[in-house]
Amino acid sequence: MQIARNALEHGAALRVPPAHDAKGRLILMRWLGECGQVTDRGLVKVTTPLGIDVAAPGDWIVLSASGAYHVARSRLPLAAVH
Repeated sequence: MQIARNALEHGAALRVPPAHDAKGRLILMRWLGECGQVTDRGLVKVTTPLGIDVAAPGDWIVLSASGAYHVARSRLPLAAVH
């Protein structure tokens, strides 16, 4: 049971905003610091314990209690949620 509890442990999460949301993107990139980079296609590259992962608008970037980032994929594109 210890493994399952650690897998769900998190500290904070931010949703990747759409490319036209400049303020939201700025907040996200400040939060990620050197661990994040925006691609020319508007995706966000995130440094995770398993290497670089790419987050799209609508995905969540989770900061675990250990201080590592993880990408949680959204089942719906951000446009479908609003």
